[in-house]
Amino acid sequence: MLKVGLVGVGGISGAHIPAWEAMEDAELTALCDIRQECLDRYPDKHLYLDFDEMLEKEELDILDICLPTYLHVDFAVKAMEKGIHVICEKPISLKEEDIQRAYSTAHRMNVNFMIAQVLRFWPEYELLKEVYDSKKYGNLLAGYMGRLGGCPKWSWDGWMLDEKRSGLVPYDLHIHDLDFMVYAFGKPQSVKKNRVKRPEQDYLCATYEFPEFFIHSEASWYAAPVPFSANFRFQFEEAILVWEHEKFTVYQNDGEILEISADASGDTGSINLPKSNAYANEIRYFTDCVKEHRFPDKVKPQELETVVEILNAF
Repeated sequence: MLKVGLVGVGGISGAHIPAWEAMEDAELTALCDIRQECLDRYPDKHLYLDFDEMLEKEELDILDICLPTYLHVDFAVKAMEKGIHVICEKPISLKEEDIQRAYSTAHRMNVNFMIAQVLRFWPEYELLKEVYDSKKYGNLLAGYMGRLGGCPKWSWDGWMLDEKRSGLVPYDLHIHDLDFMVYAFGKPQSVKKNRVKRPEQDYLCATYEFPEFFIHSEASWYAAPVPFSANFRFQFEEAILVWEHEKFTVYQNDGEILEISADASGDTGSINLPKSNAYANEIRYFTDCVKEHRFPDKVKPQELETVVEILNAF
């Protein structure tokens, strides 16, 4: 049974903790946060207000980092130096040099390290990549990816609204879609970008040019309380693939419309989706890599470097 610790019991930990709790071959034993009120919700765990104390007292196999962005690599390196495998929430850092620092530590200490870029494990996005790779509907011609919502005023210490700590919309929100593009389609040849950045809101749009197609993308923290939404639309030669309002639809050129839904049986077939949770999927993948003594290569450092380089240009 693998022993797991988690540091940063804030918003995103609400997706990670249930995933760990559902695992049969790993046990979430310890939690760490500087806020006692966050820890009090988990009286059955070993609770720590100090990260160094947790590393000293717990015999952990895996550390899950759900901290604010600017703390990711420092905490990851400290854990890996003690021989602990690390899975860390996105983004890896606002600094490109931190990527090499983290991965070189992992390889030197012979431990696993992975940034949890969750769209790579999201069933609808995985299906999109499968359609692209297989050319099921011919070549890709154009695409759109959107991630829109209101300004996150709820974050601890206002860190998300501090550009030096979060990177704002490019790093917190747009990174999801850009990372998936780099993962699925490779490095874009060029980027045309626009941005409206004000103290109370942040919006960007960008068009990524690839050799045979382009993808337009937008992301926002509006000042107005706009409900969050994420969607995509991809135009292939023989069909349009649309994901919006949590529904995946394929509009074929021959007039047939396919409503794609999660199959409770878990059988993906040729077009169906598995009924699964993307956060649980990424944690399952990382845990299997630890158990099988193989380095997680679904998220590659070269891809992270490409993403950070593009984001920094914003």
